[in-house]
Amino acid sequence: MSIFGRIMGAIFGSGSAQAQASPTAPAAAPMNSVDVAEIVDKAAASKGEKLAWRTSIVDLMKALDLDSSLGARKELAKELNYTGDMNDSAKMNVWLHKQIMEKLAANGGKVPDDIKD
Repeated sequence: MSIFGRIMGAIFGSGSAQAQASPTAPAAAPMNSVDVAEIVDKAAASKGEKLAWRTSIVDLMKALDLDSSLGARKELAKELNYTGDMNDSAKMNVWLHKQIMEKLAANGGKVPDDIKD
């Protein structure tokens, strides 16, 4: 399963239609809406460290028990068709976080307004 698929599975459930969504297109018909903040807040709280998942793709991936290494983030960037410089990890990370939040929302995730932008 792709990194994007693992993120979607961690939020929506691994057997959900959303978890099977393509990284470049939303699921055909989003099923039940899920509260992304509630799910990730609970996951982050269980880690025993403060994770700024609302602004950091690294912390989001850590909260969801996913590999957050630079290599994994570059792989995710490829899946999502990132066209920027992958050696500029700060810019890539900001882009990745924004893309994931947009895709969660497009697939039925309730994403708080303060993290959409």
